[in-house]
Amino acid sequence: MIRTAAVAFATFLATVGPVDLAALLAALTPYHTAAERRRVGFKAVCIAAVILMLFSFGGNALLAYLGISLAALRISGGILLLIMAIGMVFGEGAGSRRPSGEEAVEAMQRPDISVFPMATPLIAGPATISASLLLMAETRGQPLLQATVVGAMLAVLAITLLMFMAASGVQRILGVTGLHVVSRTVGVVLSALAVQFMLDGLLQSGIF
Repeated sequence: MIRTAAVAFATFLATVGPVDLAALLAALTPYHTAAERRRVGFKAVCIAAVILMLFSFGGNALLAYLGISLAALRISGGILLLIMAIGMVFGEGAGSRRPSGEEAVEAMQRPDISVFPMATPLIAGPATISASLLLMAETRGQPLLQATVVGAMLAVLAITLLMFMAASGVQRILGVTGLHVVSRTVGVVLSALAVQFMLDGLLQSGIF
């Protein structure tokens, strides 16, 4: 259970990226007051939590319906996480989860950005959803392990919320260099987890 908790927490921490998101929230809400920014962050985290919970508990049924094996999920999820990790390590767009140019313009023009782009795709993005599916699938239906994964996910979302509450301060204290150091350090850990997911998937597939 401790191993499951550690892997789940590290994976969600890397895929969500609370520190990066706090800086993004500050950048996307330049004309908001501190109170308005906190309300946006709180709403975004709540919506993202609902999305991730739905995928966590309904994802396995969807995979079974589509005929997708756990081995395939491990390999595909590992590839997706590895791509994200590589982007984080080298400071490229794949790992930053930053909105595209069109998305950023739309976000700046929207009065409420809590649903888009904050809740999804920035918090509950493809990598985080894949991680929740993969981690829940690996529990093999054991309630205690499922609760451990969900607890780790909620812990990371709680950290994200705390970062949102202090979004302006996080951006000011860390600066661009500090944010890059945090992102790249976490990216190294995520890349190792991604490779482990793929190795486990290959072993389970029976290819080797």
